[in-house]
Amino acid sequence: HTGTIIGDDGSSIDTQVPVTLGNLLLGILFVVLTFVGARTVPGFLETTILQRLRLSAGIRYAFKSISRYVIAAAGTVIAFRAIGIGWADVQWLVAGFSVGLGFGLQEIFANFVSGLILLIERPVRVGDTVTVNNITGRVTRINMRATTIEDWDVKELIVPNKAFITTEIINWSLSSEVLRLVIKVGVAYGSDLKKVEETLLRVAKECSRVVNTPPPHTMFSNFGDSTLDFELRCFVSGINDFRFARDEINKSIDKAFHEEGIEIAFPQRTLWVRDFNSPLKVIKDLTPPESTGPVGEAPDDTAR
Repeated sequence: HTGTIIGDDGSSIDTQVPVTLGNLLLGILFVVLTFVGARTVPGFLETTILQRLRLSAGIRYAFKSISRYVIAAAGTVIAFRAIGIGWADVQWLVAGFSVGLGFGLQEIFANFVSGLILLIERPVRVGDTVTVNNITGRVTRINMRATTIEDWDVKELIVPNKAFITTEIINWSLSSEVLRLVIKVGVAYGSDLKKVEETLLRVAKECSRVVNTPPPHTMFSNFGDSTLDFELRCFVSGINDFRFARDEINKSIDKAFHEEGIEIAFPQRTLWVRDFNSPLKVIKDLTPPESTGPVGEAPDDTAR
């Protein structure tokens, strides 16, 4: 590689510095150590330090990922130094790499930077339940280029990191895991409204998945075509309880309404006949003509 010698008078002379076999082997050794360290050191930090600090799973994952990147970058610099390659020797490579980023590698670099933002700013963490691009699931990994989301069908979806930065996402568990559950039910006209509200509140309070704060409440929301529409609004402790709480409350409402004599209404239509005394007008006689021949045969014309 090329080196620079500075003379006593301050002048510089470019000279060729040979790369010895020992330098090359030392550089390869540093590359191997960097690879091994990037794979083992984050796990070692997890078991020896991070678990004892009582940090959340998302924070521990961020520490491990950032430490892996730092080890890889530091090991690469040390390996180049061991071979004797300095900044002056790789300027052209950096320039070419920058041009590549501006064209073919732009999306890859954007996803890499977005991954760093996710790990540092942490708008999305490992273990969070998110909705992005109409995809809802739990974040299992945040890698260099993409994030892995496991949906409710236990399918792993690979989403580019850039999508979490440039598009709107819903994080169901960012600051609080408590979610509101709204259940709509319609009762028949003439029902005791107070009894309906008391029954709905009792069902919500008896559900083990419903939290006490904020407390559940009911609303008489609308006069429907065939129903008096009510809404039961309560809160559950997390996304995992959301669907099970809805199932449990719906079954309890059906049972409680039967016990209290409250009718769950359904769409009805009433037919009014204006005058029963006027005769019905026959529009078309659909009675088949009488046949004189055997069954299945045409009548005999000679018999007429």
